[in-house]
Amino acid sequence: MEDIFEIGGRKLISRFFLGTGKFPRKSMVGEAVRSSGAEVVTVALRRVDNGSEDENILDHIPENCVVMANTSGARTAEEAIRIARLARSAGCGNWVKIEVIPDNKYLLPDNTGTLQATEVLVKEGFTVLPYMNPDLHYGLKMAEAGAAAVMPLGSLIGSNRGLRTEEIVKVMIKEIDAPVIVDAGIGKPSDAAKCMEMGAAAVLVNTALVTSEDPVAMAKAFSLAVRAGRLAFISGQPLMVNEARPSSPFKGFLRSLTDGEL
Repeated sequence: MEDIFEIGGRKLISRFFLGTGKFPRKSMVGEAVRSSGAEVVTVALRRVDNGSEDENILDHIPENCVVMANTSGARTAEEAIRIARLARSAGCGNWVKIEVIPDNKYLLPDNTGTLQATEVLVKEGFTVLPYMNPDLHYGLKMAEAGAAAVMPLGSLIGSNRGLRTEEIVKVMIKEIDAPVIVDAGIGKPSDAAKCMEMGAAAVLVNTALVTSEDPVAMAKAFSLAVRAGRLAFISGQPLMVNEARPSSPFKGFLRSLTDGEL
């Protein structure tokens, strides 16, 4: 079954988005992309240096992938806007994941600053995907401002604690017309599958990969989980019930034995 979704004018088959921070070596990013089939890869501007003698991370991202710069390190909307502009000038293209995080302890996004940056950058022609605290009203405002998708966190970034914001994310998926992509805190492939079974458009994962024993293999595991969860969602999942239901009918079975019919 072909299941393609379009975002920012780009048709995508893979709904697994790959984050590139913390990989032990830059070449492993390319290996993880090829293993997982990811088509959208996020990079921080500070890891892109075309003039450096060291490896440039962009050299390890296949040409068929969308490079989505993130504004990691921005504490205000103004800083996020500046980083996005610099990333585009550095060759990262128009896709940008907005991160506005003034909080150093829990690294929780500032939804107000994120919305402000989204409004400005959409008008400048960027394909904007804002990373946000799960909140229906801010999500609606970001979609109305022209965000290509909204990216609520699953749990604290880097925590690997899974989908702790499930109920709010479910509401966002139901009520927001723009794609909802779960980002941050997803720790296991089963977490990713759960997000997709709920109807999320995609999942972005980074820390869970690079903290595993085999990041390249784990990237593939997450990709498969995303595909399985998506297939379950579009296939129409069965409703849960409170009583047991036999898989084979009992009607007439004991009577047949008594009457000697079997």
